[in-house]
Amino acid sequence: MKILVPATSANLGPGFDALGLSLKLYNEVSIEPASFSSVSINGEGSQNASLKRNNLFVSVFNEIFSELVGKSANFRMIFDNKIPFSRGLGSSSAVIISAIASAYAMAGFKAQKSVILNKALFYENHPDNIAPAVHGGFISAVVHNDSVFANKFEIDTSLKAVVVIPDMPMSTHHSRSVLPKTYSMKECVNNLSHAAFLTSCFASKNYDMLKIAATDMMHEDRRMSELSELFEVRKVAYENGSLMSTLSGSGSTFLNIAYATDTQNLQKKLAERFVNFKVCILEFDNDGFIILQS
Repeated sequence: MKILVPATSANLGPGFDALGLSLKLYNEVSIEPASFSSVSINGEGSQNASLKRNNLFVSVFNEIFSELVGKSANFRMIFDNKIPFSRGLGSSSAVIISAIASAYAMAGFKAQKSVILNKALFYENHPDNIAPAVHGGFISAVVHNDSVFANKFEIDTSLKAVVVIPDMPMSTHHSRSVLPKTYSMKECVNNLSHAAFLTSCFASKNYDMLKIAATDMMHEDRRMSELSELFEVRKVAYENGSLMSTLSGSGSTFLNIAYATDTQNLQKKLAERFVNFKVCILEFDNDGFIILQS
């Protein structure tokens, strides 16, 4: 079997730990029964020998598989990783979702996506990344009574993303450490109102209002101070047709949303200005993870 899991972009400005979306950039894992266990890694992480010994996918997969069938088994696993590590594009969420979903499949169970999502909450307690990896599209998610509830809107094909990926990774743990322990009433109201407005913009496809909706006062500027070029990324993006320009997750990637007709020019301008960063155009994924039976 093979499973494909998309990259995700979380927070989307004001929707801190609540809003996210899915991108057509995939990690693929091929799995087959074997006489002994083995791991092969292509793409991201292929040069990191420790990933073969200490692999999050393998540990989560084995735990879920043993839980379902009551015993362990040997598998050959081949990873083809396209999602960059520690760049705010949901690489860890993709690993967790793919491990859980493929464990169910290899154990002979057909699990609903809601089951996969709630299993993932045990390993990743922020639903804004795991929910779009499961369902695709634009997601508004909450954790209530230890369960994830997610509403999905499909993202119109008239939009594309232009992502700016710096060569500097950012640790989610570290990026949270720069945030304050408390927020003012003004900051809280700003993010509540703008997150609600951003959600309504995607629901109504009123994309021309996204720049206003994406205004954040809680986390972006504080995190962006770790890599000051990101302020210029946002400025250049808005000057060249971006409808919305936000830090992707905890960074360092910046997500820009634009009309498809404007993305070539936007990508060109950003690539010319930030020659040491990777700048690419991506379509939005509206499906979430997909299992292909070989």
